[in-house]
Amino acid sequence: MYYVVIRTENLSKFYGVHRGVEELTFQVEPGEIFGLLGPQNAGKSTVVRLLLDFARPTSGRALIFGQDVRRNPQEIRSQVGFLPASFSMFDQFNGLGTLSFLAGLRRGADLTYARQLADRLGVDLKLPAARLSPADRQKIGLVQAFMHHPELLILDEPTRNLDAEAQKAFGQLMIEVRAQGSTVFFTSASLPEVERSCDRVGVLHQGHLIEVVRAVRLRSRSLRKVEMRFGCAVPVDAFANLTNLEDVRLEDNQLRCTVQGDPDSLIKIASQYRVTDMICQQPTLAEAYHRYYGLSDGVD
Repeated sequence: MYYVVIRTENLSKFYGVHRGVEELTFQVEPGEIFGLLGPQNAGKSTVVRLLLDFARPTSGRALIFGQDVRRNPQEIRSQVGFLPASFSMFDQFNGLGTLSFLAGLRRGADLTYARQLADRLGVDLKLPAARLSPADRQKIGLVQAFMHHPELLILDEPTRNLDAEAQKAFGQLMIEVRAQGSTVFFTSASLPEVERSCDRVGVLHQGHLIEVVRAVRLRSRSLRKVEMRFGCAVPVDAFANLTNLEDVRLEDNQLRCTVQGDPDSLIKIASQYRVTDMICQQPTLAEAYHRYYGLSDGVD
């Protein structure tokens, strides 16, 4: 029988009078990489806790593998690779000791695979916990989530504290496990990350799900602030026919503009002149929320 891997139905959680999340309804398909995007305090970690029955909903329900998570949480968790927002380690163990202990609690855990993952992520498993940086702890947290080849991974801000190389390794790892049939659900406060990594993205704001959108759609409307300096004179109307440019200023052989979507046409025209410097920046999450949804209140 066909089922979605994750389904929420009008899922709400209130902490007294304070809203965690309210009326969330979405689903995650088998073999999908699904990102839940939102700033700090948007409700991302609340969703993760509700999915794994670490918190009980005020109303609504969550289903994983077609089962209500409240009815058989232990069995569901055994099939899930989980990374919490803050991964704790045992002070008396080094990285390998922590992984070995956790492997004893999970069927299917593979320490050989765990060592390979640690090597790819660039973390030394021989270091004691007290000597590990926050980034190293995060990497070990990722290893323990993946090492038992779970059908579903639920990861709360998995790239927090990671350097560029480790982020790249994590992105490649998600692609690999998806190719093997696993599903990935992860939270993020990074718009570029979800645009790059996900099939679909749920956009969360102050506990409300604003939309679920395909990542390709996010990329098509993404914004980049571009500055180019040229080593020669550039005609004032050189970029006038590019319809995806906004706020164009060309002064003293320096171009400043905002590019929406694909920058290919801008690059092709710019390459006709000698470019001596270029800076490209994506907007903050707050700027993107304001631009896409007209939201600013409560977005960091």
